Amino acid sequence: MTVTAALPAESVWHELVGQDRAIEQLARAAAPGSGSMTHAWLITGPPGSGRSNAARAFAAALLTPDHGASRTPETERALRGTHESMTVLTTQKSVITIDEVRELVSRAQQSPVNAPWRVVIIEDADRMAERTSNVLLKAIEEPPPATVWILCAPSPQDVLTTIRSRCRSVSLRVPGADAVAELLTRRDGVDPQTAQWAAHASQSHIGRARHLALHPEARKERAFTLDIPSHLTSVGSTVRIAARIVDVAKERAAARTEARNAEERESLLRTLGVESDGRIPPSARAQIRRLEEEQKRRSVRARNDELDSIFIELLSLYRDVLAVQLDSGTGRINVEESDRIARLADQGDATTTLLQIDVLRQARERLATNMAPALVVEAAFIGLSNPWITS
Repeated sequence: MTVTAALPAESVWHELVGQDRAIEQLARAAAPGSGSMTHAWLITGPPGSGRSNAARAFAAALLTPDHGASRTPETERALRGTHESMTVLTTQKSVITIDEVRELVSRAQQSPVNAPWRVVIIEDADRMAERTSNVLLKAIEEPPPATVWILCAPSPQDVLTTIRSRCRSVSLRVPGADAVAELLTRRDGVDPQTAQWAAHASQSHIGRARHLALHPEARKERAFTLDIPSHLTSVGSTVRIAARIVDVAKERAAARTEARNAEERESLLRTLGVESDGRIPPSARAQIRRLEEEQKRRSVRARNDELDSIFIELLSLYRDVLAVQLDSGTGRINVEESDRIARLADQGDATTTLLQIDVLRQARERLATNMAPALVVEAAFIGLSNPWITS
């Protein structure tokens, strides 16, 4: 019998859907006297697979007397990342700075409180530059005996080789749509039909599925995105819709970052002893400028993330179109868009659709470069309207 088969229904692992193999590995390591525990772990998996949730569940299993078998207040603190023997580095910034990692290394030297371990989690470990990774490497090579490092990244290749070689790897996979739908119904009270739709529409990305299921405006945004191909009827209309999409991405990104940016600025001004509406002394201007530069980088990343999500939604649409053209029985992503998919399938053939899919793939790659986002979107939409231009 596997470890997962014996887990209580409300254990810390209960919300890690479709990850039985990873749960078994982590739960076995957390069990006392198992002999499979080590001081550094690397949890990898595609977006939406639950890397951060797996890391926190593992931390809760290590920090609680019953090893995560029940949802006690102590367990809930660990799952929230607020346990006294736990430190979590989560960031919305484009990179994790060397100073942040040095602070983590310092905390990792402290003895655990009310627990056998001190756990340090780095979400998005792939955002560390090589110099920053080398600071972490020294800490992982010679850790205090009661410290456990848990790193999260999309794939092992996203982490410095020397760090990867010193970590035990745990791989997550994309859960099935049925499992995601069941989680939404059980945990969030979503009705089964909406849960199934959201699970398919999100391509089993748990966080995205929850957002779609619980927020009607998110469903409207998605419908707007799927309607884009119907407006690409001329060069003029294509350029106009591209400009509109870039503006939409900026607006969504601003909605995500503005409140946080203002809060960070207020907090820094209080720390520096400056009134929010007062004159900023020269000694404080450098720190405020650094904060503003970081917030600008975060806003750019948020905008590009919004554009990338639009390209992903369009990729899901053209994938369904290709499935119809090839008469494939593969499960649909856009289960409620049969008419739209059929119209697009009739407008071309499988070769054309493959070119359109490649156009979107290239657009996602270009977002990671310094190419102006307006040009990226324009090129993508012109390619969708006539993929033979760019082939």
